[in-house]
Amino acid sequence: MLEVNEIFGPTIQGEGKLVGTPSIFIRFGKCNFKCVGFNVEYETPSGKKKFACDSYYAVDTEFRDSWNSYNSYLDIVSKINNLLISYNYNFKIDIVITGGEPLLYWNNIEFQRLLKHYIENGHKVTIETNASLNIELSEDYQKQILFSMSVKLSNSLEKLKKRVNKTTLNNILSNSKESYLKFVIGDDFLDSAILEIQDILKDIPKCEVFLMPLGDSAKKIDENSLEVINLAIKYGFKYSDRLHIRVWNNKRGV
Repeated sequence: MLEVNEIFGPTIQGEGKLVGTPSIFIRFGKCNFKCVGFNVEYETPSGKKKFACDSYYAVDTEFRDSWNSYNSYLDIVSKINNLLISYNYNFKIDIVITGGEPLLYWNNIEFQRLLKHYIENGHKVTIETNASLNIELSEDYQKQILFSMSVKLSNSLEKLKKRVNKTTLNNILSNSKESYLKFVIGDDFLDSAILEIQDILKDIPKCEVFLMPLGDSAKKIDENSLEVINLAIKYGFKYSDRLHIRVWNNKRGV
């Protein structure tokens, strides 16, 4: 059973190394983190006020009644084909697997069939993950996945032992060619962030590293972006904006 919060697009990839690329998003439900430190306030269907990341509706299982369950990957493929029916592209659109935490489904055979289907049909497949779960990349198609690894820092308020898994980071970076790290930072967390990032980068293969401003609205991105840009310049990292939030704030399905 694949629990999917939403499937939407075509839209653009809003962050990371493929920003601006036309994409279809498959957002899976469930996450192994809560990330209350990201301080996005929301209300659950039962009326509780909580704090989490900006994808709380895919993280908090109180929203599960709004998710869709798929027994076969082919049902997801059919949904995506319907989204693309009026678009006469002369290229294979990118497929972005996100969440929640999609690697919770890694050992699900239908999840693997979904990945294999799109990779073997010439699509670029990105998995957006916190990279905290143990996975094996034993199949050739799995090694063609672009893993966008948003490893959480202490500002997420998740425990270090849970959020940093160097075994998985080494496994993914050693077995895939284009995968990279990105870190969410607010302007009140700059010095500590650099120390934590430098510690994470020890003993793992060299890769691209992006710094990304914290925020679930264009206003908050604006407030955080300049200091994050300056930090990236100072330490030789790349900067990733959050283009989808600048354009649509935290509107779903775009």
